[in-house]
Amino acid sequence: MPQVEVVRTYLQMTEPGRPCDSESDPRLRVDRVDGCAPSFYRYLYTEVGRRWHWRDRLPWSDERIARHLADRGISLWVGYLGGAPAGWFELAAHEDGSVELAYFGLLPEYTGRGLGRRLLTEAVERAWSLGATRIWLHTCSLDSPAALPNYLARGFVPFREERYTVTIADGA
Repeated sequence: MPQVEVVRTYLQMTEPGRPCDSESDPRLRVDRVDGCAPSFYRYLYTEVGRRWHWRDRLPWSDERIARHLADRGISLWVGYLGGAPAGWFELAAHEDGSVELAYFGLLPEYTGRGLGRRLLTEAVERAWSLGATRIWLHTCSLDSPAALPNYLARGFVPFREERYTVTIADGA
């Protein structure tokens, strides 16, 4: 299996970012999901992350997912378009007052429509509403090519970079 060098970029926002692009689909509705079923969480994580090699949480049991989602600092949000889930994000509030945008992405069928701009703006607004002193995230070179430009366009600023090597399964 091939080894791939990955660049991970950490970004932060210390004050509210830029507003959403007005051409985003106005039908996108973003709802907080309380009491999320582990199967739905696994579906979102797997389907959004498949192309981007998300695998850290794939082995999590239903019990571990339920414990994670029961943490008071974790909030899960889903973007719906026409009643169907189009994307999601997970916020993690930390004791230092920061809020991490832990996961963010669109289901494959909804990429390329400008929905990521709107969903990211919603994630940032939700994080500030939690009383964040700063919002931070990390992305990497395995992520969507649109991810880093979207973060930068919303006002995130890089503050750290690291490199590491991963093994990518053939055909993945």
